[in-house]
Amino acid sequence: MMGGRGTMGTVTEVAADHYTIKTENGETYIIHYSVNTRILKQAAGAGQRGGSGEGAERTPPTPIKPTDIKVGDAIAAMGEIDAAAKSVGAVTVIQIDPERAKQMREMQANYGKTWLAGKVTAIDGVKVTIQGVNDNAPRTFVADENTTFRKHREPITLGDIQVGDAVRVEGAVRDGSFLATTVNAMTPPPESSVPRNAPAPQKQ
Repeated sequence: MMGGRGTMGTVTEVAADHYTIKTENGETYIIHYSVNTRILKQAAGAGQRGGSGEGAERTPPTPIKPTDIKVGDAIAAMGEIDAAAKSVGAVTVIQIDPERAKQMREMQANYGKTWLAGKVTAIDGVKVTIQGVNDNAPRTFVADENTTFRKHREPITLGDIQVGDAVRVEGAVRDGSFLATTVNAMTPPPESSVPRNAPAPQKQ
């Protein structure tokens, strides 16, 4: 769910140099931290749209002490993941607002039921396989004549989806398959195609 180099879960143990968490997938991870790790608390209401405060979702997290994180708290850790050892060398640890954590757990519970997200790895007709963003496991969805495709908010078709695209899919499971109602694709710009520090040619 974190995307990139990070993970999140519920704290089951607090120690002098690490936290133990249980992820939503039921896995146990050790989050190692040091004096160089940024320990932050997410502002209440941060990231929620439609909140009462106009700038609620832009409220920055505030620094806290490592001991302010308790067993039962939801935290997100960003840093180097060792998948084999199930550990993270944390650069940043964020204590998640309880209400936000509840929303994220509900969203996580619906992963694979009402939504999917990940990188496209294969396209076979109307069936698309992705590497799931939450579990790194292969997931598939199918499209039909009612599926809406968009890229950067512009209408596209299934034919415009390419292997390597990051997609977010909304839909429902029908007859054992995930039927997509909406597919949003995002293609990261290739860095190599943009020469850095190259002056634009000027015409007199």
